[in-house]
Amino acid sequence: MKKNIKIIGCLLATIILSACSKDFLEYEPEGVLSSENVATADNAEALVIAAYAAIGNDDMIGPITSQWIYGSVRSDDAYKGGGGRGDVNEIDRYEQYNLTEADMGDALTPRTWTLYYRAISRANFALSVINEIPDADYPNKAIRQAELRFLRAHSYFMLKLIFNKIPYITEDMTAEEKASTSNDIDNDELWNTIADDFLFAYNTLPQSQDQVGRADKNAAAAYLAKLRLYQAYEQNDTHQVTNINPSKLQEVIDYADDVTGALEADYGNNFLDGFDNGPESIWAVQFSINDGTTVGRTSFVTGLNSPQGTGLYGCCGFHLASQNMVNAFKTDVVTGLPLLDTFNNTNIFNVVDANGKTPLSPGITLDPRIDHTVGIPGRPFKYRNTVNTSGDMIYNFTWARDPGVYGYFGNMKEQQAPDCSCYVKEGPFVGTSKNIDFIRYADVLLFKAEALIQLNQVDAGVTIINQIRTRAAASTQRQIAAGASNVYNVGTYPMGMSKADAFKALMFERRLEFGMEGPRFFDLVRWGMAEPVLNAYLAVEKTRRDFLANAQFTAGRDEYYPIPQREIDFTGGGLYKQNPGY
Repeated sequence: MKKNIKIIGCLLATIILSACSKDFLEYEPEGVLSSENVATADNAEALVIAAYAAIGNDDMIGPITSQWIYGSVRSDDAYKGGGGRGDVNEIDRYEQYNLTEADMGDALTPRTWTLYYRAISRANFALSVINEIPDADYPNKAIRQAELRFLRAHSYFMLKLIFNKIPYITEDMTAEEKASTSNDIDNDELWNTIADDFLFAYNTLPQSQDQVGRADKNAAAAYLAKLRLYQAYEQNDTHQVTNINPSKLQEVIDYADDVTGALEADYGNNFLDGFDNGPESIWAVQFSINDGTTVGRTSFVTGLNSPQGTGLYGCCGFHLASQNMVNAFKTDVVTGLPLLDTFNNTNIFNVVDANGKTPLSPGITLDPRIDHTVGIPGRPFKYRNTVNTSGDMIYNFTWARDPGVYGYFGNMKEQQAPDCSCYVKEGPFVGTSKNIDFIRYADVLLFKAEALIQLNQVDAGVTIINQIRTRAAASTQRQIAAGASNVYNVGTYPMGMSKADAFKALMFERRLEFGMEGPRFFDLVRWGMAEPVLNAYLAVEKTRRDFLANAQFTAGRDEYYPIPQREIDFTGGGLYKQNPGY
């Protein structure tokens, strides 16, 4: 069995919180579930499993495990893709920064809001049950409480990144208190409230757990480092960074130093089935297949994103790399360093030949992470060149669904080889049992590097960046073995850089390392650089892609998504405060 902890979507009817069948809306309840009638250790264990299940209970139009829509397409990393602008037009509006209407129906941000709060509700209910069980009757009580507070904090952290203004509901609130809880909470106070849950987990959980997938002290330390890093960049009411807090930056370093982990020897291992829960995976949502259940526990959150122009995959050609993203992988032919200021002056892989391939112009060298991240015509896809017939896994121009609109650079990290036993098909859509990492060790290292540079410990920060780059330089074997031309050239930065240059290198390294994984937009907002970076990106991309002709990022509004109008209406229209500009 792939996992040691089975994270399942449905539980026994005696403790079920939400049904998994399609007709659950017609279900006629036969009783009321309360903490009093389930307050046993056995039932508590099942409720904890239900809370774990909730963090992976998303779908293609209500993502909570993958941020490809909110963090990748919303940034300069990727285009929406699919069958033109009208295909899932809600994502088109996100990409255009056209969100002045807060009511988007049930798709995407409203559903994401609901699914995160459903996960929070499961954690809170489990806590309310466990809190009432005598310690002597439940030896794991404190550990499970800490796990649940960790899970709750994870959901609140993500909600804050997406919506900023959110209500914080805990298990000890009465129904009246919940109904009167506003989302208009001081920014620093909200960060600290979320941190309190992570701190409880950090102080209570063991460094590691016997069952893979459970939260532990290691994961809590990583999350605290991440949270304090975001909190360090203090924002005003219009989302401008007004101060960078040095004490919070020091906490980032301290918590990062408490995290044990290691980089995968090959960068590509992070994105391959069979390497789940490896040394770089600090905490991940657990998926499985062929696990003794009827359908397994597979994820369809990126089910829209497989290549459509080949029979090897399914549907629907969403989430394509931008030309800007592809250009970012160019390196200086002498130093092997990124072209920080000039990478986007010329395009690469922009001429398609008669065979549907895009040859690389002579004299250009690349960071090998491009062939772990982007499908490029003429280069092997997912480290394969053959599944059924010779060359059928060489990515081709025809694999793109609508190249005239969105180009043809496919996403690779989300995919596996099409004959992988990790795949399951539901109609045209493809799901996978591959875990999704919420934090990997490379994240933690770069959190620390960022804090060190901001605290003027520049050489120490650059040393960490070079550690990431050295791993990238060594991650070439799979691509070359599959037939990719060896045009790779990665060097390390010199010591003695200025703080400004080192921070520019840090920002660029985060983009290369996590390209199309989702953090890019949130990074830009944290740094207070979303408006200048994204409008500069759009100014050039408009000359390449007509669909972006009217796109414009508005500072003070577009850093966060609107609070779903239905949530404002549900609370009476005056309790929840809408984000500015909507």
